[in-house]
Amino acid sequence: MQQIATIIGANAYYDGSRVFTWLADMCGLSVDLVNFLITQFLALLLASAFRSYLHPSKVSASTRHAIGLVIGLFFGYFCFGQQAIHIAGLPAVCYVVIRTQNPQIVQRLVMVVALFYLSCIHLHRQYYDYGSYSLDITGPLMIITQKVTSLAFSIHDGFTREMKDLTQSQQQHAIRKLPSPLEFFSYTLHFQGLMAGPLVFYKDYIDFIEGCHIIKHTSASAKYDIEKKIVHEPSPVKAVVKKVIASLVCALIFVKFATIYPIKTMKDDGFIASTGFFYSLWYMMMATTAVRFKYYFAWLMADAICNNSGLGFNGYDERDGVTPRWDMLSNIQVLEFEFGTNFRNCINAWNAGTNRWLRMVVFERVPKRYGTVLTFSLSALWHGFYPGYYMTFATGALIVMAARIARKLFRPAFQGTAGSRTLYDVLTCLVTRVFMGYATFPFVLLEFKASLRMYLNVFMCLHLVALITVFILSQYVPRGEGSRAAAGARSRSKLKADTEDADQQSAAAAATGSGRKDADALSKQAGTAVAAVVDTEPAGSNGSAAGIRYRGAENGRRSDVDSQHQIVKDVVDPFCLTTTTSMMMMMNGNHHHKKTDDFLSQEDNNNSATINTTSTTTTTNNTSAAATKSGPKLACERIKEKLEQETRNIEDFIDKTVTGFVELKDDLMRMPDETHGGLYIPRKAPLVGTAALNGNGNVVDGNSNSTTASGTTITGATTGVGSSSNAFLKKEIDALNAAVQQANVLPAVLSNGHAK
Repeated sequence: MQQIATIIGANAYYDGSRVFTWLADMCGLSVDLVNFLITQFLALLLASAFRSYLHPSKVSASTRHAIGLVIGLFFGYFCFGQQAIHIAGLPAVCYVVIRTQNPQIVQRLVMVVALFYLSCIHLHRQYYDYGSYSLDITGPLMIITQKVTSLAFSIHDGFTREMKDLTQSQQQHAIRKLPSPLEFFSYTLHFQGLMAGPLVFYKDYIDFIEGCHIIKHTSASAKYDIEKKIVHEPSPVKAVVKKVIASLVCALIFVKFATIYPIKTMKDDGFIASTGFFYSLWYMMMATTAVRFKYYFAWLMADAICNNSGLGFNGYDERDGVTPRWDMLSNIQVLEFEFGTNFRNCINAWNAGTNRWLRMVVFERVPKRYGTVLTFSLSALWHGFYPGYYMTFATGALIVMAARIARKLFRPAFQGTAGSRTLYDVLTCLVTRVFMGYATFPFVLLEFKASLRMYLNVFMCLHLVALITVFILSQYVPRGEGSRAAAGARSRSKLKADTEDADQQSAAAAATGSGRKDADALSKQAGTAVAAVVDTEPAGSNGSAAGIRYRGAENGRRSDVDSQHQIVKDVVDPFCLTTTTSMMMMMNGNHHHKKTDDFLSQEDNNNSATINTTSTTTTTNNTSAAATKSGPKLACERIKEKLEQETRNIEDFIDKTVTGFVELKDDLMRMPDETHGGLYIPRKAPLVGTAALNGNGNVVDGNSNSTTASGTTITGATTGVGSSSNAFLKKEIDALNAAVQQANVLPAVLSNGHAK
C-alpha cells in the first residue's frame, strides 16, 4: 500500500485510470506509461480488425466514422479521465467557428481559438504540475490543434482562392465541402492517431474512410498501369511488422540508456560542480539521444497503427513500380536523423508531421523575410511555455544560420576526391551530433535556470562558435558567381543539339506558314530541353535531386518541387476517384514566371543544386540561340509573333465570315415598300411554270404576269408555294442568326488569350 501511495503521489496530477496500477508496480513503470502502452497495443489490434471487417466495401463510410470516433473517445477517457472533456471541447469550439464564420477569415479565427485553448491547458498544467514528465492531456490537444487549423486553411483555400493561385500541396488539400459533425469529430478524435499522432490531413483521412486512397495513390504512381479497372489493394503487414519491431528496439534502448544518462541529473548542483568541459558535452549528447528514443518508439508505433488500419498508403516505389510505400504519415526517419550531416537534414527527418503543418499554415503564407521567425515562434507557442523550449529554438535558429555559412566556407575544400568527401561527411556527422545535443537538452530539461547553468559550465562555447561564424567568417564566403556560370555553361552545351533541331523546325514552319504547328513543335521541343536540363543537373551533397524553387502564390512563399515533377505534375481532382495532369506552361504561363523574380536565398544548408525558375524560362526559350546574339529573347519574340499572327488570321477569317452572314441576312430582310411586308428575293432568270413574290407582295408567274396578293385569281397551288417559301426563308434566317451569334463568341475567346 505504501508503494501504491508513492506511485499515486508521484502522479498526483494524472487523472487517468488506475486499474493497472498493479501491473505498473510489477514492471517498475508509472501507471500513466502503462496505460499508454495498453491503449497503443490495443489500438494496433483493433486497427487490423478495422481494416478487415470494416472495409469500405463491406460497411458504409458513416459506420467507419462512428466506430473510429467511439474507440477514440474510450481511449481518451481511459488515459485521461475527466480531463478528456478537453479533447472534445477544443474541436467543438473550432467546429462552431468553422460553420459560422466567413471562409475569408475562418483560418485565422480557428488558429487563434485553438492556440488560445491549448495555451490555457499548457499554463494550467505548468502551474499545477511544473516540470512533470507524466502523461497529460496536452499531448492529444497538440495533435488536435494541428488538425483543426490545417482543416481551416484547407477550407479557406478551397472556398476563396483559385486553383492557379495555390501551390501543389495546397491544391491537393483544398476542401470545397464543409465537413459534417460526424466527419469532423471522427477526423479529430479517431483512435488511430489520438494518442501520439501522426498528423493526417482532412482530405487524406476522408479518402481513407471512403476507400478512395488506394486508387488515388495508385493512379499517381508513374510506373503503374492506371488504366486497369481492377486495382490490387496492397497489404500493410510487412511495413507494420517492421515498424513494430523498430519501435520495440527503440523502447529497449530508451529503457537502457535513460537509466545511465538520466536527464534530471543535469539539474543537480553536485553534477555541475564535479563535471568538466568535455564530459558535460558528452552527457548532453547522450542524455538527449536517450530521450529521443522514447519519441521514436511512440511515433513508430503510431505509424504502425495507422498502416495496420489501411491509412498511410503512398503509392508504389518508383524504382520498380510494384513495392508499396506506407510512409505518407511517417513522423520520423530514425537513421536519417541520427546520421544526418547537417542541422537541416536532421530537422526534416524529425517530427515530419509537424514540419508539414508548419509549412502549410505559416511558411508558405507569409512574406519570406518573416518565414523562419514566425515558423519558430508558432512551433514554440504550440509546444508550450516552458523556458527550455524557447532556449532550444533560439539556439537552433542561430546554429542553422552558422551551419549554412560554414558549409559554404569549408565544403569546397573536401570535394576533390572520394576519400575527402567521405571524410567530410564523417566529420560533419560527428559535429552535428555534438551541436544537436548542445541545442536540444534545454528542450527536455525544461527549466531556464538549470539550462543556463549547464551552458555556463561549458562556457557557452558553441554559441560563441556560431556567432563568430555568422558575423566574422561570413565575410570570407565566396559569392558563387563562378560556379553558377560553370553550371550555365554545362547546361548550354547539353542543350546545343536540341536548340539546333528547334531552329530547323522553326525555319521550316516559317517557310510553310504553319504557325500553330510550329508553336506546338517548339513548345514540345522546349519542354524536352528543360526536362533534359533538370535531369542532368547535379544533385546536392545529401543525394537529393535538383529542383526548381519558385515562390508560392499566397504572399510570395516558396514551393520546392522535385526534379522529376518539373514538367508534369499530378493534381488530384476534388473528387476522390479522378486524377488530372496539369502541364507547366513554359511558353505562356504568365502566372508561373511573373512571380519568380524575387527568389529565396540559394544559401541552402544542404547546398543542393537548385535551378532558378527565371533561368529555366530562359533555357526554355533558348531554342534559337545558336545562330543569334540575343538568343532566348529572340526565340521568345519569334514564337510570340507567330502566335499573334495566327490569332490575327483567325480573327480576320471570322470577321469576313460574320460579315457575309450579316449581309445575306440584310438582303433577305430588306423591304423596299414599307407598306407591305413582303420578302425580296433577287432572281437571276424567271423560271417557267413557277411563281415568286416581288417586293410589293404580288405573285409573279414565269411570264411576268402579276396578280395582286388579295385578288381572287390566286390559285391554291400558288398560295401553297408562297407559304412554303416563307417557312423555308424563316428557317434559314434563324439558322443564320444562330451562326452569327456563335461566330461572335470566337473573337472574344481569342481576346481573352486562351487561343494564344
